[in-house]
Amino acid sequence: MLLQFAALSGVLAAFWIVMGVAIAGARYPGYSHLRQLCSELGAAGSPTEKFSPLINNYPLGILFCVFGGYVLYVSSSLLFTTTGGLVIAHGMATFVAGYFPMDADPYTQTPSKKCEVHTLAGVIMLFSLLIANILVIFASVSSGLRVFSAVCLVLVVVFLILMAQAYKQRGNVGLYQRLSYGAQLLWLAGVSVNLAQAL
Repeated sequence: MLLQFAALSGVLAAFWIVMGVAIAGARYPGYSHLRQLCSELGAAGSPTEKFSPLINNYPLGILFCVFGGYVLYVSSSLLFTTTGGLVIAHGMATFVAGYFPMDADPYTQTPSKKCEVHTLAGVIMLFSLLIANILVIFASVSSGLRVFSAVCLVLVVVFLILMAQAYKQRGNVGLYQRLSYGAQLLWLAGVSVNLAQAL
């Protein structure tokens, strides 16, 4: 039972963040899922500054670490072992990003120290799963999982580019952030289901 939970914790994380962001957003008057970043739910001074990390970052951090630990447990190759370690790093960075809030203004030119730590944690979150995705493409897994991983990787990169453009134009940055991170979590869920089927 515990192994099944650990194997499927990657899927659970994907569902959890959708519900968590929706619930936190509903408690933030005027919040726009299209124009605002997910991190703004826990930004300094926001109506959900303390609430959002409690239902998002901290439980998600646990789920990511559990899944990364399971990947390490079942790993039979260096690539998959490294993938598990990267997922754990993603989970730890998720904790840090929740503990250190971003500034209220995502476009500020003089970010606070807490915001700088938050941003660094966000960068680690992004690249840990990005690299893990790439590793699985070259790992000894089924051809279906390799193709699925490649498709998800392309989606992540495309939406990241659109997100960067939207940020510069102060447009729908929230939409493209959700699509990009959603593609990463879709990939994680796919790996999770693949491993669970092997039980």
